[in-house]
Amino acid sequence: MFRKIAVPVALGVVLLGCGKDKKEEKAEAEGPATVMVESAVLGAIDRVITADAVLYPVNQSNVTSKVSAPVKRVLVNRGDHVRAGQLLIELENADLSAAASESKSQYEQTQAAYQTLTGATVLEDKTKAQADVQAAAQTFEAAKKLYESRAALQKEGALAQKLVDDAKVTMAQAQSQLETARRHLEALNNVSQREAIHSAEAQMNAAKAHYENASAQAGYAQVRSPIAGIVADRPVYPGEMPASGSPLVSIVDISKIIARANVPVNDAVALKVGRPARIAGPEGDLPGIVTVVSPAVDPSTTTVEVWVQVDNPGEKLKPGGTARVAIVAETIQNTLIVPAAALLNSDDGTPKVMVITQDNVAHERRVSVGVRQGDRVQIVSGVQPGEQVVTSGGLGLEDKAKVKIEQPKPEEDEDEDQPEEPKKDETKKDDKKKP
Repeated sequence: MFRKIAVPVALGVVLLGCGKDKKEEKAEAEGPATVMVESAVLGAIDRVITADAVLYPVNQSNVTSKVSAPVKRVLVNRGDHVRAGQLLIELENADLSAAASESKSQYEQTQAAYQTLTGATVLEDKTKAQADVQAAAQTFEAAKKLYESRAALQKEGALAQKLVDDAKVTMAQAQSQLETARRHLEALNNVSQREAIHSAEAQMNAAKAHYENASAQAGYAQVRSPIAGIVADRPVYPGEMPASGSPLVSIVDISKIIARANVPVNDAVALKVGRPARIAGPEGDLPGIVTVVSPAVDPSTTTVEVWVQVDNPGEKLKPGGTARVAIVAETIQNTLIVPAAALLNSDDGTPKVMVITQDNVAHERRVSVGVRQGDRVQIVSGVQPGEQVVTSGGLGLEDKAKVKIEQPKPEEDEDEDQPEEPKKDETKKDDKKKP
């Protein structure tokens, strides 16, 4: 009975042993897989936020006129470069110039009257009043001395009383004239002069303001550029009557370009004004800087508008075009970095890498991935600094499989394999020199 049971068991053991031997023989026949590896290193990596953007000029102006008049001359056309203050369009202004000339004449008239009042009339009146005061004072002094002399002689009995009384009356009259002259001079100094000058000055200032207003109205007929840039549009022609408030010329400054991008709220939180950025457009990759991060969220798109400003050499970027912006939100220092080629997907979709130990055995590691930048990726967990990760040959590689590490080919060897072109050229030159 024991003999019947033992035979099948022994047969199964033999069969299992034969199967294991075949698997090992197959692995040995295929040999270890060849892979290329790189070390996981600590370094810095940038968190880059990308978004599509629309291009705008750094500055623009729709130039209008403050006066309504027919177009006399147009001095620019589309595509012309203009400087700030350059004359663009001239309007008909004969009536405005005439009004300015009339106002100028009125101003000059009031100015002359003011100068006459302050420099001649009031000065003459004041001088005459001062002379009258001096004359009245001298007359009063003479009358006073005469009265005192006659009064002294009358006391001695040498002169009649009537002559003393006449001298007294003359002295009183002279004193009255002196007081009148003094009051007149005081009036000129305190009241008349100030009021006359203020009145003349007010008339002159009013005439001046009217003249400046008329001159400004005439000057508005010359339409000048407020900024430097390029003429983007010029819809008017000589002889036309532009509609009130309509642009006569549109100027855009595209020496710099603003790329306006709508960034998701979660990404916009890390953005700040002054962060470096790049714009990738039809003309290449240009460095820029963040100038505006909107404080408000667009409720229709739940995004934040961000402006990136770049120099526009050669004015190749055009307003209205589209571009791709890449903004460096932050730089993460001293973090673990591996090549992006080392990342693989496991059966459940979790990212993994294959780590090669010193015994040349591959070990599967599930990893947590952080920031990606170009061909580099941040590993938050799963790999230690200095470990070798597979960058080529990891696809289909099984866990604990034996591998063979292939060393990268030196650049010098690659150069040696290339044909020596200069030597061939030198040979040809030497052949030409031979007779």
